[in-house]
Order: sequence, then C-alpha cells, then structure tokens
Amino acid sequence: MIVGELKPIEEVIESVKDFSNVLIVGCQTCVAVSLTGGDRAARSMTEALAHAFKDSKPFHIFENSMLERQCEKDWIKPFFDLPQGVDAILSLACGAGVQTMADIFKGIPVLPGLNTTFLGAQDAPGVFNEKCAGCGDCLLGLTGGICPIARCAKHLLNGPCGGSSKGKCEISISLGRDVECAWHLIVDRLKELGKLDNYEKISVAKNWTPGGAGGPRQLVHPGETPF
Repeated sequence: MIVGELKPIEEVIESVKDFSNVLIVGCQTCVAVSLTGGDRAARSMTEALAHAFKDSKPFHIFENSMLERQCEKDWIKPFFDLPQGVDAILSLACGAGVQTMADIFKGIPVLPGLNTTFLGAQDAPGVFNEKCAGCGDCLLGLTGGICPIARCAKHLLNGPCGGSSKGKCEISISLGRDVECAWHLIVDRLKELGKLDNYEKISVAKNWTPGGAGGPRQLVHPGETPF
C-alpha cells in the first residue's frame, strides 16, 4: 500500500491561513490503513484547524468528506459534489490523489495534508515498513521475495556490503533502531527455498529508466484510451 504521514500541523496551518472556507477530504484506501487519511484523521485535522483559528480570523471548515479513492477520477466525479463557497480543499490522500483532485477541481487550490512516504506493508499494529521502490523491473523472483532496492540502504544488487553485522544494517546506529540487512534476509530465504544458486547470479548495473529516470511513467491497458 501507499503509506503517508500527516504533515506537521504548523505547515498545514500555514498552507490554509489565506483561505476562509476549507473542505477537508479524506481517502478511505491506502492512507486510511496507515491511519493518516481516513475519517478519524480527517476529524482530528478539523479539530486542530478549528482550534488554531478560533481567536484569529473567520475560518469555516465544511463537514468532512470521504472518498473511497482520490486517485481515480471515476470514483470522484459521480460521487462527489463540491459544496458552495469552498475556496480551498485540504486533501488527506497520497500525492497521486492530491493531483487527481486538482485536475478535477481546476479553479480551487487543492492542498496536501500528508507527505507520501513509501510503498509498504503493515508488519505489526501501527507499524508500516517500506517494501517496494516501484523500480519498474522487479527482482523478487530471484531474491526470494525480498526487495534489495527498497530494503537495502545502498540498493545493492550483488550481496551485502561490509557494514552488515550479525544480520543488521549499519544504519541501525544512526536511526536508533534495528534495521535488518536485506541481503542477510535474502540469503536465509534462498537457503530455505533451496535456491541459493540464485545468489551466485551476477546482476549487471541496473537500468533505472523503468523506475522513473526516463520521465513520468504511464501504463495503458490494451483497448483503453488515456484520459
């Protein structure tokens, strides 16, 4: 899923301070699971902004709106009526959702309430870890389902660096938490699968073009026409 974190409230206040009628729109999919874009987060943001402006200026927050997915126009246009008088939208969605809303409501500023962080998975209640970098050239079939691009701090493709110690990455020291060495995990997984010979296969320099280095990416399914 796409994982996002709430922007610092000071930054959000700064972004909306010149508006008087703000609509907060949450997203019920990825960022709702990471506890930053759903109904609870939208209500908390409403309370925080109402408190911030209660003694300073007329500031109206419309009743929170929730969309199942802000990143799909087909999920927005038929189900979403913009209230009269809105002069700004605060979107609690990923960057793709913010941009989709901005494409639809071109005459109204759409402001981000979140920072989009990574593609990850929930490994424990409330704990989300990065798992995928969206590189466009997936290696998981060779690495036992563990991504060296997203989970190795140096994105190494041919085994661990000298900073790996007892299964932990050297960045554990600077981060103040244990970070597992991706290649230690990969080797253990390949052993378990009886595929350790994959470790001997040399990966050439990675082509980063599919990962966005060649410009904004697009996927068009056969028979479909881009918007």
